[in-house]
Amino acid sequence: MSTQLPKQTILHLSTTSGPGGAERVISSLSASLNTEGRRVMVGLFRPGWLQTECERLGVETIIMPLSGPLHLGWFLNCLRLIRRERVALIHAHEFSAIVYGWIVSRLARIPFIGTIHGKNYFWEKARRRAAYRIIARTATLVAVSEDLKRFVVERIGIPADRIKVIYNGVTPSPPVNDAEVERCRVELGIQAGDIVLGSVGSLYPVKGHTFLLDAMQAVLERFPNTVLIIAGRGELEVPLKDQAKSLGIEQNIRLLGMRQDIPRLLALMDVFVLPSLSEGLSMALLEAMAAGKPVVATRVGGNPELVQQGHAGLLVPSQDAGGLADALIVLLGDPITLRRFGEAGAERVRKDFSTDHMAEQYRRLY
Repeated sequence: MSTQLPKQTILHLSTTSGPGGAERVISSLSASLNTEGRRVMVGLFRPGWLQTECERLGVETIIMPLSGPLHLGWFLNCLRLIRRERVALIHAHEFSAIVYGWIVSRLARIPFIGTIHGKNYFWEKARRRAAYRIIARTATLVAVSEDLKRFVVERIGIPADRIKVIYNGVTPSPPVNDAEVERCRVELGIQAGDIVLGSVGSLYPVKGHTFLLDAMQAVLERFPNTVLIIAGRGELEVPLKDQAKSLGIEQNIRLLGMRQDIPRLLALMDVFVLPSLSEGLSMALLEAMAAGKPVVATRVGGNPELVQQGHAGLLVPSQDAGGLADALIVLLGDPITLRRFGEAGAERVRKDFSTDHMAEQYRRLY
Protein backbone atom coordinates (compact mmCIF):
# COMPACT_ATOMS: atom_id res chain seq x y z
CA MET A 1 0.00 0.00 0.00
CA SER A 2 1.49 3.38 -1.03
CA THR A 3 0.80 6.77 0.44
CA GLN A 4 0.80 9.94 -1.62
CA LEU A 5 3.13 12.68 -0.41
CA PRO A 6 1.52 16.09 0.19
CA LYS A 7 2.11 18.71 -2.49
CA GLN A 8 4.83 21.27 -1.88
CA THR A 9 3.21 24.70 -1.45
CA ILE A 10 4.90 27.78 -2.93
CA LEU A 11 3.67 31.26 -2.05
CA HIS A 12 4.19 33.95 -4.70
CA LEU A 13 3.95 37.55 -3.48
CA SER A 14 3.44 40.46 -5.86
CA THR A 15 4.02 44.14 -5.16
CA THR A 16 1.29 45.20 -7.61
CA SER A 17 -1.84 43.66 -9.06
CA GLY A 18 -1.31 44.91 -12.60
CA PRO A 19 -1.93 44.71 -15.42
CA GLY A 20 1.70 44.83 -16.49
CA GLY A 21 4.62 42.76 -17.67
CA ALA A 22 5.71 41.49 -14.25
CA GLU A 23 2.13 40.56 -13.42
CA ARG A 24 1.79 38.57 -16.64
CA VAL A 25 4.96 36.69 -15.75
CA ILE A 26 3.62 35.92 -12.27
CA SER A 27 0.30 34.60 -13.56
CA SER A 28 1.78 32.43 -16.32
CA LEU A 29 4.62 31.14 -14.13
CA SER A 30 2.27 30.32 -11.25
CA ALA A 31 -0.07 28.42 -13.56
CA SER A 32 2.83 26.48 -15.11
CA LEU A 33 4.22 25.48 -11.71
CA ASN A 34 0.83 24.69 -10.18
CA THR A 35 0.97 21.07 -11.31
CA GLU A 36 1.94 17.57 -10.22
CA GLY A 37 3.68 17.66 -6.85
CA ARG A 38 3.64 21.42 -6.43
CA ARG A 39 0.87 23.79 -5.35
CA VAL A 40 1.15 27.52 -5.99
CA MET A 41 -0.69 30.31 -4.19
CA VAL A 42 -0.42 34.01 -5.05
CA GLY A 43 -0.54 36.59 -2.26
CA LEU A 44 -1.49 40.17 -3.14
CA PHE A 45 -1.60 43.44 -1.23
CA ARG A 46 -4.77 44.45 -3.08
CA PRO A 47 -7.26 42.99 -5.57
CA GLY A 48 -6.93 43.72 -9.27
CA TRP A 49 -6.14 42.29 -12.69
CA LEU A 50 -3.60 39.79 -11.36
CA GLN A 51 -6.12 38.20 -9.00
CA THR A 52 -8.63 37.80 -11.82
CA GLU A 53 -6.04 36.37 -14.19
CA CYS A 54 -4.59 33.90 -11.67
CA GLU A 55 -8.04 32.63 -10.73
CA ARG A 56 -8.90 32.25 -14.43
CA LEU A 57 -5.81 30.05 -14.73
CA GLY A 58 -6.78 27.98 -11.69
CA VAL A 59 -4.28 29.50 -9.25
CA GLU A 60 -5.57 30.32 -5.77
CA THR A 61 -5.07 33.95 -4.68
CA ILE A 62 -5.08 35.48 -1.23
CA ILE A 63 -5.56 39.20 -0.55
CA MET A 64 -3.54 40.41 2.45
CA PRO A 65 -4.06 44.19 2.67
CA LEU A 66 -1.01 46.27 3.49
CA SER A 67 -1.45 49.63 5.21
CA GLY A 68 1.72 51.56 5.91
CA PRO A 69 5.35 50.48 6.21
CA LEU A 70 6.15 47.44 8.38
CA HIS A 71 2.47 46.75 8.98
CA LEU A 72 2.45 44.28 11.91
CA GLY A 73 -0.97 42.89 11.02
CA TRP A 74 0.28 41.91 7.58
CA PHE A 75 3.13 39.86 9.02
CA LEU A 76 0.80 38.10 11.47
CA ASN A 77 -1.67 37.27 8.70
CA CYS A 78 1.08 36.01 6.42
CA LEU A 79 2.62 33.84 9.16
CA ARG A 80 -0.77 32.29 9.87
CA LEU A 81 -1.17 31.57 6.16
CA ILE A 82 2.28 29.96 5.97
CA ARG A 83 1.55 27.68 8.93
CA ARG A 84 -1.99 26.83 7.85
CA GLU A 85 -1.05 26.05 4.24
CA ARG A 86 2.37 24.57 5.09
CA VAL A 87 4.17 26.92 2.72
CA ALA A 88 7.63 25.56 1.90
CA LEU A 89 9.05 28.55 0.01
CA ILE A 90 8.24 32.20 -0.68
CA HIS A 91 8.87 33.67 -4.13
CA ALA A 92 8.36 37.45 -4.20
CA HIS A 93 8.36 39.89 -7.11
CA GLU A 94 9.57 43.52 -7.07
CA PHE A 95 10.76 45.70 -4.20
CA SER A 96 7.95 45.87 -1.63
CA ALA A 97 6.96 42.22 -1.91
CA ILE A 98 10.63 41.21 -1.77
CA VAL A 99 11.23 43.16 1.45
CA TYR A 100 8.07 41.95 3.18
CA GLY A 101 8.43 38.42 1.86
CA TRP A 102 12.04 38.15 2.98
CA ILE A 103 11.23 39.33 6.49
CA VAL A 104 8.37 36.87 6.90
CA SER A 105 10.48 34.06 5.42
CA ARG A 106 13.09 34.69 8.10
CA LEU A 107 10.42 34.64 10.81
CA ALA A 108 8.97 31.41 9.42
CA ARG A 109 12.42 29.92 8.71
CA ILE A 110 11.67 28.95 5.13
CA PRO A 111 13.64 29.62 1.91
CA PHE A 112 13.11 32.81 -0.07
CA ILE A 113 13.52 33.84 -3.74
CA GLY A 114 13.08 37.39 -5.00
CA THR A 115 12.69 38.26 -8.69
CA ILE A 116 13.60 41.78 -9.82
CA HIS A 117 11.70 42.60 -13.02
CA GLY A 118 12.91 46.14 -13.75
CA LYS A 119 14.90 49.11 -12.52
CA ASN A 120 11.82 50.97 -11.26
CA TYR A 121 13.84 53.63 -9.43
CA PHE A 122 14.18 51.48 -6.27
CA TRP A 123 17.92 52.23 -6.34
CA GLU A 124 17.50 56.00 -5.93
CA LYS A 125 17.09 55.84 -2.14
CA ALA A 126 19.95 54.71 0.07
CA ARG A 127 17.69 52.73 2.40
CA ARG A 128 16.34 50.70 -0.51
CA ARG A 129 19.82 49.89 -1.75
CA ALA A 130 20.75 48.87 1.79
CA ALA A 131 17.66 46.67 2.07
CA TYR A 132 18.60 44.75 -1.07
CA ARG A 133 22.19 44.29 0.10
CA ILE A 134 20.96 42.83 3.40
CA ILE A 135 18.41 40.57 1.72
CA ALA A 136 20.99 39.26 -0.77
CA ARG A 137 23.09 37.80 2.07
CA THR A 138 20.56 35.06 2.80
CA ALA A 139 18.12 35.07 -0.14
CA THR A 140 18.35 33.99 -3.75
CA LEU A 141 17.75 36.94 -6.08
CA VAL A 142 16.80 36.65 -9.74
CA ALA A 143 17.11 39.26 -12.51
CA VAL A 144 15.15 38.88 -15.75
CA SER A 145 18.05 39.91 -18.00
CA GLU A 146 21.83 40.13 -17.95
CA ASP A 147 21.52 43.91 -18.30
CA LEU A 148 19.36 44.09 -15.18
CA LYS A 149 21.80 41.89 -13.28
CA ARG A 150 24.69 44.21 -14.21
CA PHE A 151 22.60 47.19 -13.10
CA VAL A 152 21.86 45.63 -9.70
CA VAL A 153 25.49 44.63 -9.18
CA GLU A 154 26.83 48.07 -10.13
CA ARG A 155 24.17 50.38 -8.65
CA ILE A 156 23.11 48.40 -5.58
CA GLY A 157 26.42 46.77 -4.74
CA ILE A 158 25.21 43.17 -4.57
CA PRO A 159 27.86 40.54 -5.42
CA ALA A 160 27.32 39.02 -8.87
CA ASP A 161 27.27 35.47 -7.47
CA ARG A 162 24.19 36.36 -5.36
CA ILE A 163 22.01 37.03 -8.43
CA LYS A 164 20.87 34.54 -11.06
CA VAL A 165 19.41 35.41 -14.47
CA ILE A 166 16.18 33.73 -15.57
CA TYR A 167 14.59 35.20 -18.67
CA ASN A 168 10.86 35.83 -18.89
CA GLY A 169 8.90 33.53 -21.16
CA VAL A 170 5.65 33.61 -23.12
CA THR A 171 3.29 31.13 -24.71
CA PRO A 172 2.34 32.11 -28.28
CA SER A 173 -1.37 32.77 -28.73
CA PRO A 174 -3.35 30.69 -31.24
CA PRO A 175 -3.34 32.16 -34.77
CA VAL A 176 -5.98 34.79 -35.50
CA ASN A 177 -7.93 34.03 -38.67
CA ASP A 178 -8.14 36.47 -41.58
CA ALA A 179 -11.82 37.23 -41.00
CA GLU A 180 -11.13 38.30 -37.41
CA VAL A 181 -8.20 40.48 -38.50
CA GLU A 182 -10.47 42.16 -41.04
CA ARG A 183 -13.14 42.79 -38.38
CA CYS A 184 -10.48 44.37 -36.17
CA ARG A 185 -9.34 46.56 -39.06
CA VAL A 186 -12.89 47.79 -39.66
CA GLU A 187 -13.51 48.43 -35.95
CA LEU A 188 -10.42 50.63 -35.77
CA GLY A 189 -11.22 52.53 -38.94
CA ILE A 190 -8.14 51.29 -40.78
CA GLN A 191 -8.39 51.02 -44.55
CA ALA A 192 -7.37 47.97 -46.55
CA GLY A 193 -3.82 48.51 -47.74
CA ASP A 194 -2.86 50.78 -44.85
CA ILE A 195 0.43 50.06 -43.09
CA VAL A 196 -0.11 49.35 -39.39
CA LEU A 197 2.51 50.09 -36.75
CA GLY A 198 1.67 49.07 -33.21
CA SER A 199 2.85 49.36 -29.62
CA VAL A 200 1.59 47.86 -26.36
CA GLY A 201 2.42 49.47 -23.02
CA SER A 202 1.12 51.68 -20.25
CA LEU A 203 0.97 55.36 -21.14
CA TYR A 204 3.73 56.60 -18.83
CA PRO A 205 6.85 58.65 -19.67
CA VAL A 206 9.19 55.66 -19.28
CA LYS A 207 7.48 53.94 -22.21
CA GLY A 208 8.66 56.64 -24.62
CA HIS A 209 5.46 57.06 -26.64
CA THR A 210 6.07 60.77 -27.14
CA PHE A 211 9.19 59.94 -29.20
CA LEU A 212 7.19 57.45 -31.26
CA LEU A 213 4.63 60.14 -32.13
CA ASP A 214 7.44 62.48 -33.17
CA ALA A 215 8.87 59.69 -35.34
CA MET A 216 5.48 59.12 -36.97
CA GLN A 217 5.58 62.57 -38.52
CA ALA A 218 8.65 61.57 -40.57
CA VAL A 219 7.28 58.09 -41.34
CA LEU A 220 4.09 59.61 -42.74
CA GLU A 221 6.07 61.82 -45.11
CA ARG A 222 7.47 58.64 -46.71
CA PHE A 223 4.49 56.32 -46.15
CA PRO A 224 1.36 58.50 -45.82
CA ASN A 225 -0.95 55.48 -45.51
CA THR A 226 0.53 54.45 -42.14
CA VAL A 227 -1.56 54.09 -38.99
CA LEU A 228 -0.16 53.75 -35.47
CA ILE A 229 -2.17 51.84 -32.85
CA ILE A 230 -1.20 52.00 -29.18
CA ALA A 231 -2.80 49.70 -26.60
CA GLY A 232 -2.48 50.73 -22.97
CA ARG A 233 -3.78 53.18 -20.43
CA GLY A 234 -2.09 55.72 -18.20
CA GLU A 235 -1.52 59.33 -17.26
CA LEU A 236 -0.27 60.43 -20.70
CA GLU A 237 -3.42 59.62 -22.65
CA VAL A 238 -4.57 63.23 -22.95
CA PRO A 239 -1.06 64.70 -23.52
CA LEU A 240 -0.41 62.15 -26.28
CA LYS A 241 -3.69 63.02 -27.97
CA ASP A 242 -2.74 66.70 -27.75
CA GLN A 243 0.71 65.95 -29.17
CA ALA A 244 -0.77 64.05 -32.12
CA LYS A 245 -3.09 66.97 -32.81
CA SER A 246 -0.30 69.54 -32.63
CA LEU A 247 1.77 67.44 -35.07
CA GLY A 248 -1.20 67.23 -37.43
CA ILE A 249 -1.20 63.42 -37.36
CA GLU A 250 -4.23 62.70 -35.15
CA GLN A 251 -6.04 60.97 -38.05
CA ASN A 252 -3.23 58.39 -38.20
CA ILE A 253 -3.10 57.63 -34.47
CA ARG A 254 -5.33 55.24 -32.50
CA LEU A 255 -5.00 55.34 -28.70
CA LEU A 256 -6.98 52.25 -27.76
CA GLY A 257 -6.77 52.21 -23.97
CA MET A 258 -6.64 48.94 -22.04
CA ARG A 259 -7.35 45.99 -24.36
CA GLN A 260 -8.06 42.33 -23.77
CA ASP A 261 -7.52 41.34 -27.42
CA ILE A 262 -3.76 41.85 -27.82
CA PRO A 263 -3.30 38.78 -30.10
CA ARG A 264 -5.93 40.25 -32.42
CA LEU A 265 -4.14 43.61 -32.50
CA LEU A 266 -0.76 41.97 -33.08
CA ALA A 267 -2.18 40.08 -36.04
CA LEU A 268 -3.12 43.42 -37.59
CA MET A 269 0.34 44.96 -37.20
CA ASP A 270 3.03 45.09 -39.87
CA VAL A 271 5.71 46.20 -37.39
CA PHE A 272 5.74 46.25 -33.58
CA VAL A 273 7.47 49.25 -32.00
CA LEU A 274 8.83 49.50 -28.45
CA PRO A 275 10.16 53.04 -27.79
CA SER A 276 10.84 52.55 -24.04
CA LEU A 277 13.40 54.51 -22.05
CA SER A 278 13.92 51.59 -19.66
CA GLU A 279 13.03 47.88 -19.59
CA GLY A 280 13.81 44.71 -17.69
CA LEU A 281 12.81 42.13 -20.26
CA SER A 282 9.71 43.34 -22.07
CA MET A 283 6.77 40.95 -22.13
CA ALA A 284 5.13 43.06 -24.84
CA LEU A 285 8.21 42.64 -27.03
CA LEU A 286 8.28 38.89 -26.36
CA GLU A 287 4.61 38.54 -27.26
CA ALA A 288 5.08 40.49 -30.50
CA MET A 289 8.04 38.34 -31.54
CA ALA A 290 6.15 35.16 -30.62
CA ALA A 291 3.39 36.36 -32.96
CA GLY A 292 5.92 36.60 -35.80
CA LYS A 293 6.10 40.40 -35.90
CA PRO A 294 9.29 42.24 -36.95
CA VAL A 295 10.22 44.79 -34.29
CA VAL A 296 11.88 48.14 -33.86
CA ALA A 297 12.91 48.70 -30.24
CA THR A 298 15.14 50.95 -28.20
CA ARG A 299 18.54 49.68 -27.13
CA VAL A 300 17.68 49.56 -23.41
CA GLY A 301 17.46 46.89 -20.72
CA GLY A 302 17.17 43.35 -22.00
CA ASN A 303 15.98 44.38 -25.48
CA PRO A 304 19.37 43.71 -27.17
CA GLU A 305 19.53 40.27 -25.52
CA LEU A 306 16.15 39.42 -26.98
CA VAL A 307 16.08 41.11 -30.39
CA GLN A 308 19.77 40.86 -31.34
CA GLN A 309 20.38 43.72 -33.77
CA GLY A 310 19.50 42.75 -37.32
CA HIS A 311 18.20 39.30 -36.33
CA ALA A 312 14.55 39.78 -35.33
CA GLY A 313 14.42 43.54 -35.74
CA LEU A 314 16.28 46.81 -35.42
CA LEU A 315 17.51 48.55 -32.28
CA VAL A 316 17.79 52.33 -31.93
CA PRO A 317 18.91 54.68 -29.12
CA SER A 318 16.23 55.68 -26.63
CA GLN A 319 14.76 59.19 -26.78
CA ASP A 320 15.79 59.43 -30.43
CA ALA A 321 12.73 60.11 -32.60
CA GLY A 322 14.90 60.56 -35.68
CA GLY A 323 16.59 57.20 -35.25
CA LEU A 324 13.24 55.56 -34.62
CA ALA A 325 11.81 57.08 -37.80
CA ASP A 326 14.83 56.07 -39.89
CA ALA A 327 14.62 52.44 -38.73
CA LEU A 328 10.90 52.25 -39.44
CA ILE A 329 11.30 53.79 -42.89
CA VAL A 330 14.08 51.32 -43.78
CA LEU A 331 12.01 48.33 -42.64
CA LEU A 332 8.78 49.41 -44.29
CA GLY A 333 10.62 49.74 -47.57
CA ASP A 334 12.00 46.19 -47.39
CA PRO A 335 9.24 43.50 -47.34
CA ILE A 336 11.75 40.64 -47.55
CA THR A 337 13.57 41.78 -44.40
CA LEU A 338 10.24 42.34 -42.67
CA ARG A 339 9.29 38.72 -43.26
CA ARG A 340 12.74 37.41 -42.30
CA PHE A 341 12.76 39.35 -39.02
CA GLY A 342 9.27 38.10 -38.13
CA GLU A 343 10.18 34.46 -38.73
CA ALA A 344 13.49 34.78 -36.83
CA GLY A 345 11.78 36.39 -33.83
CA ALA A 346 9.14 33.68 -33.58
CA GLU A 347 11.82 30.98 -33.71
CA ARG A 348 13.93 32.71 -31.07
CA VAL A 349 11.04 32.94 -28.64
CA ARG A 350 10.06 29.33 -29.28
CA LYS A 351 13.61 28.15 -28.59
CA ASP A 352 14.79 30.32 -25.69
CA PHE A 353 11.95 32.40 -24.27
CA SER A 354 8.98 30.06 -23.86
CA THR A 355 6.87 29.84 -20.69
CA ASP A 356 7.92 26.20 -20.36
CA HIS A 357 11.60 27.14 -20.50
CA MET A 358 11.11 29.86 -17.86
CA ALA A 359 9.16 27.51 -15.60
CA GLU A 360 11.81 24.80 -15.87
CA GLN A 361 14.51 27.27 -14.82
CA TYR A 362 12.50 28.18 -11.72
CA ARG A 363 11.79 24.50 -10.95
CA ARG A 364 15.50 23.87 -10.85
CA LEU A 365 16.02 26.90 -8.65
CA TYR A 366 13.29 25.77 -6.23
